[in-house]
Parts: sequence; C-alpha cells; structure tokens
Amino acid sequence: MVNSLFPRPILLLIAGVAAHASVVYADSAAGVRERKVDVGEGVSLRVIEAGQGGSTLVFIPGWSTGADIWRHQIDRFAKTNRVIAFDPRSEGESSKTTSGNTPEIRAQDLHTLLERLGVRRPVLIGWSQGVQDIAAYAERYGTKDLAGIVLVDAAISDGADGMVARPQQTAEQFKMFAVYQAHQQEYLGGMMQAIISKPPSDDAIKRLVSTGMKTPPDVGVGMLIADMFGVNRTPALKKIECPTLIIASAKSFELSRQQAAANQIPHARLEKIEDAAHAVFIDQPDRFDELVKSFVAKLPANNAAN
Repeated sequence: MVNSLFPRPILLLIAGVAAHASVVYADSAAGVRERKVDVGEGVSLRVIEAGQGGSTLVFIPGWSTGADIWRHQIDRFAKTNRVIAFDPRSEGESSKTTSGNTPEIRAQDLHTLLERLGVRRPVLIGWSQGVQDIAAYAERYGTKDLAGIVLVDAAISDGADGMVARPQQTAEQFKMFAVYQAHQQEYLGGMMQAIISKPPSDDAIKRLVSTGMKTPPDVGVGMLIADMFGVNRTPALKKIECPTLIIASAKSFELSRQQAAANQIPHARLEKIEDAAHAVFIDQPDRFDELVKSFVAKLPANNAAN
C-alpha cells in the first residue's frame, strides 16, 4: 500500500555562548551536549554539540528530520573536530512557528546560531533541504567566513523556472503534498523507506517518522513549497568562494543538476556514492565519512581556524 501511494521518484524529491540556553541532555563519556539556543523572535533551536579542536563541522538536516539523523557522523567526527547539529525551526524539538519557515529565514537562524555559539570559520554540511539553507546563507552572508561547504544529494532550487521546465514533475509534487497533509504518518513512513535503503536498525525508520510527526503538516507543506519553488537560488552558486564538496547518490535523479552546480562553483568537485539512496550518509556512512574527512583535511589551515 505504501509503495503504491508513494512512488519512489516523487518521494526522493521531498527529501533539505551568548545564547539563552538550557541543557536537556548530556553524555559526559562521549562529550555530547544538548541544549536549546535562542535565535530571536521567540524561536529556540535544539542543538547537539560534541568534540573540541580541529575544524568546526555544522550538520544541517533535511525536511522533517532533526539533528539525530547525523548521530553516526557526530560520534565519528567528534573524535577530531568540534561538531554541531541542530533541529531547524518547526522541526524536531525546536520551536514551531507558522511563519518564517523558508530557507532564507533558516539561513538567518543559522547565522545567529553560529554567532551565539562563538563559531568561527565552520564547515557547513547540508543535506536535502539543508542544501537550500546553505544556498540562502551564501546569497545573504557570502562565504568568506566559511572554511568550506559540503552539499549532500540535492540540487539547488531554480524556483519558478523549474516549475516551467518540469511541469509534469511539479504537478506530481503538488499531488504528493496533498497526500502528506491528509495522511502524514503514512506518507512519512513511505518516504523514509524510499530515501534510506539500509536502515541502521529495525527502529530507525520509526524514530525518523516520530521526529517528522513533530512538524505540523500545514507547516511542512509550506516549507516544501518555499524550499522547492519559492526562490531561484542558483545565482548563489557563483557567490560560493570557499572550497566546496558535493556528495551525491550515484542514482540520484538530480545528478545532472548537481554536476552542473559543481561546474559553476569555483573550487568545487562532485563525488558519487554507489549503492545508496537519498540519505547517502546513512546508507554508506563509511564512504561518506571518508569523503568529508579527506575534504576537511585538505582545507587551508587558516580557513579552518576556530
């Protein structure tokens, strides 16, 4: 039933210290710290931090997910780096709001978060919807204060131009938005099974669906529309001046657009991961981590300072 309601190609499309804070979780053995950080206008973000030293890696999740989707990477990279992951506004445990759920506002949240955590020259790593957030960040703030960028398996949105260029695909997307709003839990279950081909545990999909259910469905639809169709963010590509790594699933239907992005960004390269669905960092964590580790290791020392 799930597979018939949620075609795989469409599901993959959906798939993005001065702070006022309170500690809600701590694992002293692993050095993992969790807290809420106020980013203004009554919005607080749930933040996971781990590790010290090295480059600061900031992991940005996709639509309807949260910081925990990066748990493997948090554990892996905290051994040598400072690692930060967070739930964007209206996702996971962060504040829910009916306004401001656009990549442009989330980029503003990210900028404020980095300031309040005292982060200098981070490496931003965004997956799916998180790619749009990084594009919006580059458009507004530039990239001179970033050590590097990693864009994971998503093409930067071309807004209304994409709707004109791909009308049938757009119509199918809007149909799926209606299904999501009417049958949120079933939709999320089908989506997670499509974007993850190798779940790390039997309960992994259930946990991801549970996190997704924390985003109100009307807010979720609005986020998708703003993410995919709201703004043409491709001009931001030429504003990215820092070293950039694009990591894509070898079978991504957006592979050609990701390659085109790599061709437009100075100092960028594309790497493909075989035998992985949209969530490449879950399906092939060792290969993903290897690519990120190698990329960070080659960053100029003065760019990685924190």
